[in-house]
Amino acid sequence: MERTVRTSAKALVIRDGRMLAIRLCDRDDVFYIMPGGGQRAGEALPAAAEREVAEETGIAVRAGDVLFVIEGAEGEPCHRVDIVFRCEYLGEADVPPHPDANQTGYEWLPVDTLNRAPLYPSRLRRPIMDLCAGKKTAVYLGNENAGDPEVTD
Repeated sequence: MERTVRTSAKALVIRDGRMLAIRLCDRDDVFYIMPGGGQRAGEALPAAAEREVAEETGIAVRAGDVLFVIEGAEGEPCHRVDIVFRCEYLGEADVPPHPDANQTGYEWLPVDTLNRAPLYPSRLRRPIMDLCAGKKTAVYLGNENAGDPEVTD
């Protein structure tokens, strides 16, 4: 069976030194991902990021520049390509949130400890910290498959 490619728009929302993250629970393990999700046919990527944040958190954002691209070519049902947008926090969204099935809420994670947080893909941790510290970062972060060793530097 041929696998498909899934394009996902993710949102990096930073407020007061904290990053907006979706809290998930899977088999009693708690971990975090960036808000965002699959792009719909005919939908621009920035609009997909804005819609997904509102759906998952009830927070309205405005998508700006693309910051990172990361993919997961193996280990998942589809080849995942995540495009991460810098997003401006606007306040509460006009629509009530309807989170995904295994989502248990959202949190604002301290940026300065992301390298030790269970945030996935883990290759995003240090680049987000560096970006917030004003350091130069790569845009393409490569491939991180499910089951790869975590990046904790």
